[in-house]
Amino acid sequence: MKQCTDQQFDASEYVPAFLGTFDRVAGNANFHGLKPLPQMLSIGDFSNELLELMFPGRCGRDQANLSLKEILTVQMNKVCSLLKGQLFLAYRYDAPSLEECAAIQKADTTIRTLCSLLPQLRVSLKMDARAAFEGDPAAKNLREVILSYPCIKTLTIHRFAHELFKMEVPLLPRMMNEFAHKETGIDIHPGAQIGNSFFIDHGTGTVIGETSVIGNNVKLYQGVTLGALSFPKDACGALIRGTKRHPTIEDNVTIYSNATILGDITIGKNAVIGSNVWIKESVPADTMVVIQEPEITFRDLKMRRN
Repeated sequence: MKQCTDQQFDASEYVPAFLGTFDRVAGNANFHGLKPLPQMLSIGDFSNELLELMFPGRCGRDQANLSLKEILTVQMNKVCSLLKGQLFLAYRYDAPSLEECAAIQKADTTIRTLCSLLPQLRVSLKMDARAAFEGDPAAKNLREVILSYPCIKTLTIHRFAHELFKMEVPLLPRMMNEFAHKETGIDIHPGAQIGNSFFIDHGTGTVIGETSVIGNNVKLYQGVTLGALSFPKDACGALIRGTKRHPTIEDNVTIYSNATILGDITIGKNAVIGSNVWIKESVPADTMVVIQEPEITFRDLKMRRN
């Protein structure tokens, strides 16, 4: 029987053609030679520790020997340390000429600003959890909501990412929300403005675009899209970024599953949007929008057995 020898594969002959794709044609998608980037794994660690800071004990750690003040001090230092490292990398990546000391100072300033916002952010999250409990008859208690509901995890991450987004922190806000998207199936751009007592029931497949504005006491179900109808371009054909192109949802609105709401339109206060509708124009306050019920046909299958 002829023996087979396993030769070491040499990829060098394939490298030149592949190397040719790393030119600057059709955009620079290269990271080679740049300063180290923030890492999604570290963003995930930071996001999980952030959840523990907002709701101490959520991760099931034994902290019986510590006071709440001690727990918060330890956890806040852990969160800030993780964030500072990623902020430093983000600032240095965004501005390669930025000196190391200047990047550290920017990171410190950002962290101090964020820490000053912690009280109001936690109050908002408590209101979100309360809205979820009061809006879902299947919820047994508030702790169950905080421990298990995907909307609480998403909103905890989003509310912090949104503050970083407003501070024009590069990279991190979007990475945080993409981590939340992967974890929960809920996709919220960090630029979206969300009021108090917000609840996404189930949540899977929900999409909320960058310039969406959501008022207080709004409830969404799974699969809702708050999207853009079109993308304006300049004279050269490039997308114009930063314009308002997503819906405004006013207070006390309920939007049922798989509704699609597109464009810079307004859904007025107290409106109810039914499942599976497709809306491209504003809806007045105190209005219900539903699609006509399809005709349902029943067929007797017993005849098949004869």
